[in-house]
Amino acid sequence: MDIEKASSAQTTLTPVSIAIGDDEQARTNTESGTTIVGPTTAPSIATWKLVSLYSSICIGLFLSFLDTSIIATAIYTIGVEFHSLSKANWIALSYTLAYVGCTAIFASLSDVVGRRNAYVAAFVIFLAFSLGCGFAQNLDQLIAMRALQGVGGSGLYSVGFVVLTETASPRMSRMIGALAGAIIAISGILGPVLGGVITNYTTWRWIFWLNAPVGIIPLILFITVWPDKTQIRGFQRRGFKQIDILGFLLLIASSVPFVIAFQQAGIHVLLDSSIWKSALFVAPLVVGVLCFVALFAWEWFVARRWPDTIGALFPMRLAKNRVYMSAVTATMLTGFPYFFIVYSLPTRFQVVNGKSAIASGIALLPMLGASAVGTTIAGAASSKKNNTFAINVIGAALMLVGTASLSTLDNTVAPQARAYGLQVFLGFGFGLTVSNSTLLAILEAELRDRSVAQGVMAQVRVLGGSIGIAASTAILGVKQRQQLLDPMVVSAAQLESLAGSIRTLSPEKVLAIRQAYTDAFNETLVVCSVVSGVALLASLAAWRKQPTTMWTRE
Repeated sequence: MDIEKASSAQTTLTPVSIAIGDDEQARTNTESGTTIVGPTTAPSIATWKLVSLYSSICIGLFLSFLDTSIIATAIYTIGVEFHSLSKANWIALSYTLAYVGCTAIFASLSDVVGRRNAYVAAFVIFLAFSLGCGFAQNLDQLIAMRALQGVGGSGLYSVGFVVLTETASPRMSRMIGALAGAIIAISGILGPVLGGVITNYTTWRWIFWLNAPVGIIPLILFITVWPDKTQIRGFQRRGFKQIDILGFLLLIASSVPFVIAFQQAGIHVLLDSSIWKSALFVAPLVVGVLCFVALFAWEWFVARRWPDTIGALFPMRLAKNRVYMSAVTATMLTGFPYFFIVYSLPTRFQVVNGKSAIASGIALLPMLGASAVGTTIAGAASSKKNNTFAINVIGAALMLVGTASLSTLDNTVAPQARAYGLQVFLGFGFGLTVSNSTLLAILEAELRDRSVAQGVMAQVRVLGGSIGIAASTAILGVKQRQQLLDPMVVSAAQLESLAGSIRTLSPEKVLAIRQAYTDAFNETLVVCSVVSGVALLASLAAWRKQPTTMWTRE
């Protein structure tokens, strides 16, 4: 089936140029209500305009990705300041969950209101609630502001990539995957270090306030250099009635409950060891599974009953593509260990090794730097030939080696040298998969599905990472109860503001706290090893005798 689809792609995927709102050249499909406007050949965009447009979009993408990791080294400090360490991970999760839930929504809304309007709205939301995060007076306010900031961040990603796809020539399309990987890698490197520097020398609030002065210039630039109506390729105007609203609701209802279940269980296990049998944990999992099944059933029904009337959230054409779905599965699973390390390793360095926020951020550089190198190599490896299968397999295998090795770290005050070296395996493996998965989405999806295919890749990676963060909270909560609360080593109140209370504790109690964090970290890495192993199997399932090439697609 995949070979037949590739052979017929020449006629299906012929690029067309679209003019937004050009009445003279409008061609309307009366059955679907979709309006395609513009000539069949797009006039080229002036080089300076294209460079300016891409620069503004890349800065927006950078800021949206940066805010997924910049908070990693500040979470511990913020949790201590608000006397709520057990809930501190919600600072990260509120952003990532909003990112997952709203990415597809923004992409679809841009079909209705236009790319420029949707992107500008996303940027304004992101900047406004970044300021709101900085002015938050308690943890609940910060979590709420982060969720709304994530809504804007999701639009910066989804609409930004749609614009890149629609303004890029066929040859330039090959560079989009490498571009995405580079932005993710650079933001990943700078995020924890920059967050640590800001937290250490000023206040964590500047982590959010800085977005405003940095973001306002690319926003104005984007509005100024927006191309002519005839220079956008592949745009299809839709009506509000064509938006898959039920699909969006089911997507949110199927993804968010999984994360909530483990995160809340990790918080409440400190007070109730039977939380795993309670409705607070079981009910969200059941709801998530049922909504996940309902989501695919609904998308199948839409594809069969209203293929030209409703713009499906997830086209069944993609669901039937074995290579693409295997890559989606592997991408979600590789996000689990990576996000866990980014958020948990700095906390481990601060609690177990007594490092500062800035030192804990610098300690992540081996993994983050290796990720950047892996991204570059993956992009170059598939520049002329489709090597996505081999790259994904190697990346997942390296992540398996890295997570398994890091799970053997000991409880020592001075960080072990191998803690830095072993990060390289994990980071390099993840870097290989990042740009590679974006390129694979371009290769496997038809032109009309590319923005959706790329958006899904980003969503599932962040979803997997969110589950990883929540799982780490649950495992840490269990270890704290078993090793600290039940033996009455420390009180729950002391755990909530550990930095202040640990200075007054005896050496024996400090050792017990360090051991609990070490055991929780290592046990979570064992889980990450299993997840990475499954990701490797999913990558192997993407094998194809005759892989699709960029030239076949274009």
